[in-house]
Amino acid sequence: MTAMNFVRILRSQTLPVVCFFAACLLTNGTTFAMEPDSDSKLSETDSDRAVRVTQFLTRYCVDCHSADTAEGEREFDSFALPIQTQDQLITADEVIDQVTLKLMPPQDAEQPTDEDRLALVSDLRSGIELARDQFRSTGGRTVMRRLSNREYETTLATLFGRRVDTLGLTADFPKDNTSQHMDTVGESLVTSGFLLDQYFQAASRLVDIRLGKPEMVPKSWHFTDNFRQYEELTGSHQAVFKFKFLCLYEQPNTDTRQGGYGHIEDFLEGVPVSGMYDIEVHAQAMHRDTHYDPKIFRIDFSEPFQLAVVPGDATKGHIHYPQAIEPILGTAIVPDDQPEWLSFRVWLDAGQTPRFIFPNGPYESRASVIAANKRYKDEFKNPKEGVSRSTLLREGALPHIKIGEIKIQGPVQEPAGGKEEQAVFGDEGFQEDKALLQLYAFAQKAFRRPLIESDRGRIESIYQKRLSEDASARQAALDTVKFILCSPSFLYLSEVTAPGADQLGPFDLASRLSYALWGCPPDQELFAAAESGRLNELDELKSQARRMLADKRSEEFVKGFLDGWLNLRDIGNLPPPRKDAWQYYSENLPDSMKQEARQFFRNLLDHNGPISDFLDADYTFVDKKLAKLYQLPEQDTLRLADGFQRVELDQNKQRGGLLGMAGVLTVSANGVDTSPVTRGVWVLENILGIRPPPPPDEVPALDADTNGATTIREKLAKHSEDKTCIVCHRSIDPLGFALETFDPIGRWRTKYPKPNGKGSGAKVDPSGKLSTGEEFDDFTSFKKSLLESRREMFARNLVEKLLTYTTGRHMERVDQYAIDDILDRVAADDDGLQTMVIEVLASPIFRSP
Repeated sequence: MTAMNFVRILRSQTLPVVCFFAACLLTNGTTFAMEPDSDSKLSETDSDRAVRVTQFLTRYCVDCHSADTAEGEREFDSFALPIQTQDQLITADEVIDQVTLKLMPPQDAEQPTDEDRLALVSDLRSGIELARDQFRSTGGRTVMRRLSNREYETTLATLFGRRVDTLGLTADFPKDNTSQHMDTVGESLVTSGFLLDQYFQAASRLVDIRLGKPEMVPKSWHFTDNFRQYEELTGSHQAVFKFKFLCLYEQPNTDTRQGGYGHIEDFLEGVPVSGMYDIEVHAQAMHRDTHYDPKIFRIDFSEPFQLAVVPGDATKGHIHYPQAIEPILGTAIVPDDQPEWLSFRVWLDAGQTPRFIFPNGPYESRASVIAANKRYKDEFKNPKEGVSRSTLLREGALPHIKIGEIKIQGPVQEPAGGKEEQAVFGDEGFQEDKALLQLYAFAQKAFRRPLIESDRGRIESIYQKRLSEDASARQAALDTVKFILCSPSFLYLSEVTAPGADQLGPFDLASRLSYALWGCPPDQELFAAAESGRLNELDELKSQARRMLADKRSEEFVKGFLDGWLNLRDIGNLPPPRKDAWQYYSENLPDSMKQEARQFFRNLLDHNGPISDFLDADYTFVDKKLAKLYQLPEQDTLRLADGFQRVELDQNKQRGGLLGMAGVLTVSANGVDTSPVTRGVWVLENILGIRPPPPPDEVPALDADTNGATTIREKLAKHSEDKTCIVCHRSIDPLGFALETFDPIGRWRTKYPKPNGKGSGAKVDPSGKLSTGEEFDDFTSFKKSLLESRREMFARNLVEKLLTYTTGRHMERVDQYAIDDILDRVAADDDGLQTMVIEVLASPIFRSP
């Protein structure tokens, strides 16, 4: 019998494996007294099972796990059936996992026969089934939680009918805590007095700047000169252009930042009121056909130059440098042959001034100028080396974008007072004689439930109080809107389901569903389904979930869930050195890395593709930037304008599945180098659902006592000579060895770099042996091993991650029965991802308080 067949037999007879713990993962230090109560009456069959379990543990486990030794901080001297406590249930589950995957007994110890293993697992499974009705989760209820910062902004954008990211409302908020990378878990979303103050300031700013803005007749501005640019650009622009042109020389994500942002010196005060503004720019792409070596500029000259508009605020930081709030508002292609007018219609908030960037421009303008001056000095009449730009602008062929005129007109008049006015007060805008009714309607949307009498009383009280203080009716209404946006009923997903109820009430269920899939309040159709009571019917719930997944707003689910599950939000926290990975910066690879995972997930979701594709697939989605990073043939045919396209990988063994994606490989490294331990832990946690404990305090760091070790394998071998290390490392390290063929940003490699950074070092060895005995030679065979021996573990982990994200709490042992049911239904539908998501949303866990 092969090891794989043995695992399959075990799985067919046991509860699906909950977790894949090595012995060293059992770390809570508790000793369990598990003797049956004296009143317990066991049948003969149950007695036989209890005896067999005790005999197995005594023979194969107690030598290491007795009360005296307790390796892994577990002792089995006192373990016995029947199971009577939740701790006992957890222990029994762990024993099943250890024996099923042949992690225990260790390979150098006496081994039980396959029949003995099967008998033990069957006996423990029976014990767990008998205990099933005894256990009910005490903590398995979702903690009332506040909106995450992400959900807060998305909710406000929904309620106000327009994007709010131009305001940076949460820029000064404390960063959300996450729990196992999820930003929706209630216990981690703490609230402080400082945050409450920030909520008030954000609400006041939003209402004042969007609804309280003064009426303004559209105005026009026309700028033709005084295009002053700062620092080292000032001299050359004055000498050569007399400040008649605004020029962009590099993409904005550089180190020196000389010419990445173009502003209007005579418009630093920005627009007077928030609104839509029409911007026209007379621009030309200069020297895209330059004869200078393209390697100097690190740019793809086959692509047309792009111009984009971002907001700037001279009061918030240097207008010449990046600022905290600068979402791209519009983009255009810049013509080569002669200047043309490019048009943008963008939203600017009061005080913001438009700035212009060159997204696909040269990388590090200063270095480019120095290199061109030195290399092509013989072409100039009066050559100057160094960072002098004047000679290049007069006589040379320096690639850049040249802007000669800028026109701004606005604010553009919008019907019925604009989107915000209609979203908050209705299609007719604010009506004084209907003020309270309009405020009640807005509060109902903000609170995500019908109002009760006390809600109306508080709203009316605030409104009347402001009127009594001589505020106008409109101002009183605006101040009441601020109050609504600071109410706990808005800031918290406060469930109004009756205490002790087994199922969420319809409005709580609607909110949970809408925030799971859209990150914002329910729309009218979902609210109506809740109001009628139909949403609590399983068919209606599934129907609404499918409708919402098909809506473009479900991109919020794709982004939010992948940021948590794969920890993609941390890409960029540990960036690589610019010298070693300039493409990471010049081509904004973090954005492409995240987008590949999102496109892949979206494709499986839309087409109900099999979740096994996450482990290995013969296709992926790339844009031109990733095609170059992956060295795919599509790098020669894709254009930036094509965006992301599906590419086939049937002839490419270097990619496929999540573990071949640059985003995963980047977030599982530290930016500077790679570690099999770090990546192995990432695979354990995010793919297999195992959370290894931190090493004991007495275990030395990896580099301790590794004199003479020349490869990472030798270092780990020395590090693992300590018995306290080897048990964990034999489960972790092989998973990381398989990914060593990728560098810190996911580029394929066959050799390590030399310590001095020059040339190639030792050859990469991606082979390994899983803790259950499966051997692999390379990345391809590693993925095959995962598919064959860890597929069920992956599926269970994915279900648990989906449940955690959508319910706002972590799964517990007693949840496993419902998870088993979900997995059975998903398996019956070919393991489709959409089926899995729908079944998660229709599960008792999701529908419970």
